[in-house]
This record gives sequence, C-alpha cells and structure tokens, in this order.
Amino acid sequence: MSSPENGTDDRSPRAAGGPPGAGRLAELAAGGSIELVAREHGEVAGAAALLPTGTRVYVPSLPKQPITAALEALRAIRGAGFDPVPHLAARRIAARAELAAFLARAVQEHGVRRVLLLGGDEPQQRGPYPDALALLRDGVLAAAGIREVGIAGYPEGHPRIPAPVLRAAFDAKLAEIAAQGLGASVVTQFSFVPARIVEFCAALARAAPAVPVYVGIAGPTDPAALLRYAQRCGVSASLRALRNLGVGVVRVVSHTDPREQLLALAHYCESHDACNVVGAHFFSFGGFLRTARWMNGTIAAATALAGAA
Repeated sequence: MSSPENGTDDRSPRAAGGPPGAGRLAELAAGGSIELVAREHGEVAGAAALLPTGTRVYVPSLPKQPITAALEALRAIRGAGFDPVPHLAARRIAARAELAAFLARAVQEHGVRRVLLLGGDEPQQRGPYPDALALLRDGVLAAAGIREVGIAGYPEGHPRIPAPVLRAAFDAKLAEIAAQGLGASVVTQFSFVPARIVEFCAALARAAPAVPVYVGIAGPTDPAALLRYAQRCGVSASLRALRNLGVGVVRVVSHTDPREQLLALAHYCESHDACNVVGAHFFSFGGFLRTARWMNGTIAAATALAGAA
C-alpha cells in the first residue's frame, strides 16, 4: 500500500530477469494510477479484481459540475479498495466554504488523503483562487487532513503559460508544500513523443529528486478520440511536430500505443539510477474499465516475461 505521509509506493512487484525493461514495465503499471470520470463511478467495482489494492484512482474536475459531484465517485473508489484522489481546479471553486465542506466530507467519509491540485482552465476565476498556488497557500488542504498534494507537470509545456512562469510556479508550489509539512508528487500530462517525456523526467530528477513522479500516458483509445483529447489537453505541439515530419494519423496512433510509451519509460528508468518515476498515470480516454483491463494484462504479461530467465 502507498504511504500517505511521504508519497512513497511499495505496491510494485520487484521482478528480476527476463527481457530488458520487462520487470520495470511491470512495476510502472502496477505502481501506477488511473483516472475515473465521476459519472463512471458505477464501473469501479468491476476493476477490483483487475488492479492492485490501493491503486490511486483520480477523479477529474469537470467544467460545469460542482465540486461535490465527485463525492459519489470517491465513495465507490474507496469501497472497491482503491485510493481516491480528487482533482481540485482552483479557478473553478466558487467559495472557500464550499471547498472546506467538500474536503471535510472527502477526508472523513471516504478516507481521502491526497489531492491533485490544478489551476483549472477557466477564463475567469469563479471564486477566491486565481491559481493553484493561491489555493495551496490558503492552508485549507492541510487543515482538512490532506497529507499529500500532487501538482501537474507539462512535458509539452503549457498552451497558455510561458515556460519561465510555469517553472517558477512549479518551484513555488513545491516550496509551499514542504513548508506545510505535506508530501508532494508530480503527475505529468501525456505526450505523443516518448523522447519529450524522458527529457522532462530527467529534468525533474535533477530539480526535485525526492519527489515521486507519475508519468501521464494515454490509455487504449480510439484514434479519433485520442486526437480530440490531444487538442483539449494542450499536447498538440508534438502532434504538429509529427505531422510536419510526414507522420499521418495512423502512425501517430502507433506512436501513442500505451505499451510503447510504457516500455520507453521503463528503459529510461532502468538506465538512470537517479530516476524518481514511480509509476505511470493512465488517462482513461477510452473508458475506465477498458483501461483497467489493459493495465491488468500488461502487468501480468510483463511480470511473466520478467520471471522467464
């Protein structure tokens, strides 16, 4: 099970032997996390036999839903033996009292100890928080009993925030988290180009070597849907780069096959002693259960390969 106090994770199998990358690939999948859209909460029980107990299941914040819409999903996630982690989108929160009430229920009723803190893509803030750092500095998270704060990493950069501003905010959030005595983790956006993820992870290993990193990977998804999500999530830079190189839609999808991405990450981790990547974070664009089944099959196959020596 994961430790909520320090962000470490010991759910991953430490397999040895087998083809290069197989053991680490199994670790990254088994120690990884997955997203669940709140309306899919009825599917969580079906994943109990597919994913390791204690797997982190994240519940995204959707633009036109109140923060309380996540509570039923958090209940289902905890009931299935997983670790519920709600997204908090600062600019979408209408009032501090609303946030405090949500956190109180999430912590007391559903055992939430972690959140993923985001700015929230809103042209105008709805309440007191202009960005994630302002919410963090408020102190409401620690006061409610939250013990670990996840922050976002952007291998592609952010579509609306200049790189120096993004880096300064990242450093300020890590400093504030440490000052409040909380654990920190990083969850990255997905990318179409594994080399960009590797470069970003190497930079994180130098800048924040003690902070666990979960690398975002798009789960199994239909090609058209994947391209739509890429546009929404701000990763179109690598998509444009691939197209400029003459890579068509079919080959773009092959570049984003989850196993190919995961294997590239596994090779990076095996060849770098300073790697602080502890798992993959799977975006379930193709559906929660479909992604969970893919993770289950990947863990089983990679573990079998790693043990075949």
